[in-house]
Amino acid sequence: MTGGIQRIQYAVTGIVQGVGFRPFLHRLARETGVTGFARNTGHGVSGEAQGDAQAVGVFLAGLTDPRRLPPLAVVREMTHQAIAPVPGETGFAICASAADGRETLISPDIGMCEDCRRELFDPADRRYRYPFINCTNCGPRFTIVRRVPYDRASTTMARFAMCADCAREYGDIEDRRYHAQPDCCSGCGPRLWYAGADGNEQPGDAIAQAQALLMRGGVLAVKGLGGFHLACLPDEAASSMLRARKHRDEKPFALMCRDMDAVRRICIAGAEEEQALLGPRKPIVLLRKRQRGSLTWLSDNEDIGVMLPYTPLHALLMDGEADTLVMTSANPSALPAVISNDEAVASLHGIADGYLLHDREIEARCDDSVLRIADDGRGMAEYFIRRSRGYAPQPVHIDFDCTGVLALGAEQKASFALGKGQDVFYSQHIGDLKNAETLAHYEDQIARYMSLFGIEPKRVVCDLHPDYLSSRYAGRTGLPVLRVQHHHAHMLSCMADNGLDGECIGVIWDGTGLGEDQTIWGGEFLIGGYGGVSRAASMRPILLPGGDAAIRQISRIGDSLLWDAGLPGASPLTAAMLDKRINCPPSSGMGRLFDGVYALLTGRRDVTYEGQGAVLLEALACGAQDEAGSLPVQLYTDESGVLRLDTRPMIRALVSLRDGGAESARLAMMFHRTLIGAAVQICVQLRGRTGLDRVVLSGGVFFNQILLRGLSSALRDQGFGVYIHHRVSTSDEGIALGQLAAACSGGQDA
Repeated sequence: MTGGIQRIQYAVTGIVQGVGFRPFLHRLARETGVTGFARNTGHGVSGEAQGDAQAVGVFLAGLTDPRRLPPLAVVREMTHQAIAPVPGETGFAICASAADGRETLISPDIGMCEDCRRELFDPADRRYRYPFINCTNCGPRFTIVRRVPYDRASTTMARFAMCADCAREYGDIEDRRYHAQPDCCSGCGPRLWYAGADGNEQPGDAIAQAQALLMRGGVLAVKGLGGFHLACLPDEAASSMLRARKHRDEKPFALMCRDMDAVRRICIAGAEEEQALLGPRKPIVLLRKRQRGSLTWLSDNEDIGVMLPYTPLHALLMDGEADTLVMTSANPSALPAVISNDEAVASLHGIADGYLLHDREIEARCDDSVLRIADDGRGMAEYFIRRSRGYAPQPVHIDFDCTGVLALGAEQKASFALGKGQDVFYSQHIGDLKNAETLAHYEDQIARYMSLFGIEPKRVVCDLHPDYLSSRYAGRTGLPVLRVQHHHAHMLSCMADNGLDGECIGVIWDGTGLGEDQTIWGGEFLIGGYGGVSRAASMRPILLPGGDAAIRQISRIGDSLLWDAGLPGASPLTAAMLDKRINCPPSSGMGRLFDGVYALLTGRRDVTYEGQGAVLLEALACGAQDEAGSLPVQLYTDESGVLRLDTRPMIRALVSLRDGGAESARLAMMFHRTLIGAAVQICVQLRGRTGLDRVVLSGGVFFNQILLRGLSSALRDQGFGVYIHHRVSTSDEGIALGQLAAACSGGQDA
């Protein structure tokens, strides 16, 4: 810009509402000496700025300087243009919001900041021990927003009129709560109370009563940000009682610890893991137990999920005798999270002994995020088990335009994704689409995302499986539908997650996915990219006696492996089913192989949650005391030209070693190393055939850290570039990203 008075009109898009961006602009204007205004719009923040050329230039530079932005702000784009100056203007104003579109991004819910924590426990502060303390840098966002622009009237805080003190803070540019929409205090904000098992409010200090119940060994229902938790002491008696009441036999419980000292007494936490726990998003982080084989009543494997208090209510609850509590979702089995007080009291009757309730409504269900820290070859990074609270609905930015695409995900770990420009608005955790209640929640959230972000889908993408409820929903939309094969979507999800183009080798290992030949796939090696893939290699199929029943009764898969390998030992009933091929669908699912091998090594008959056999087999392998070798496998090419991994030699060797008295942990580790070696051998063959030297790893089996680390390292040793997920989950939860990528890249209707 040249000299003289200049005026510009500017517009900023990104996460710029509810994060202190307009106060930041006000301070920036004061520092630079410009006049003008700022306002929230349906697109983000816009306004005008006027001053001499140098001042306006410094103001514009500051708009996108990451060193100066508020901690939660994300600027996606800033545009400006020169306009005519306004004579006599003084000052810089924050104007009323303008609802002129739906282009803005909504911030995720953010854990309590350190400034609010200090005030919460400061007896001299007017918000001392007030459980809904927040500011522009922390607190509820996504779970209270009803519409945009993000103003108090557009949230579930609308019914709470600010008192004079809060209104003064809200209007003070120097205050940390300037234009903080959920700002409140005990005089004007939500109220907390304790209710007994009958749901009736009890007089007295709610936090003290809740803590007393917990110390007596009771189960407490706690209303949080995006739903309810059930809390109890982490000892075996209380945890076992909660399991019995909730019918959650063995699936691991997460813990909430008061601070990092409490975490370290239980787990081993590295620097990156500690950073994730202490950061503003406050996910559950999977950590290795400090003592192997400990806390088995909480977690049946060697890891345990841990989080720190992320709301002031949680911080107050943890400020007592117990520095660690079980904290698990309160939703009834297989149903969406409970969000209303009345619903909680009704559905948790007989489970909870008391309730910690408040009157701030939850607009959107949002479960805790779960992740671990994994080495992606370029450093330690987040590796999502579940991407939800603290992350949703912040979009995943990709390298191509995806406007107007609605991707519906799969059935297990359901999710959806809506595209707008290069932003993918990914849903929070939904659950398994197996009942009407979860389907209704799924459909409600699709409608909510469409409304919040102003997206009108023009086409829909779903899984190839016609019986998934998500696939049936696609047919009801009346829009053009693209059906993408399950494992192709997994592969493209990892490619889009890493910004890859062209063609790759995809090692896609999971439990179940409908293949193009209408059989069950799951141990796949694919070649190709966004436009299409070919199935280059796969595991030799095994039969699943009883179909889905074998997924729950894994001894049936163990029997099938014995029968297939020509070994004795299968139960007579299962052997008869296999001999006559009665309800024995073939499956190349790698997850099923893990289930069967675990059954063979341990005699386990049933599992109580999906993937438990694989989880326990990994835990068993971690106990190997000496260097384990590998087992024999065989590769052959079938009549369709697909390279097959024949596991029968491995099963024969495993059973022989087992019967000879070999330690089961050592055999479990040999199994893992055998699969790693076979996968590397196949990838080397495929590179020789195609020249491709990039490998993406996706599918729920790659939650297994022995496989993930071992295969990644072995492939890199062979000169491959290896890519894993880091922005969406490797499980079916991440599949919507791959579906969307297929729709935006010329994929063909399957």
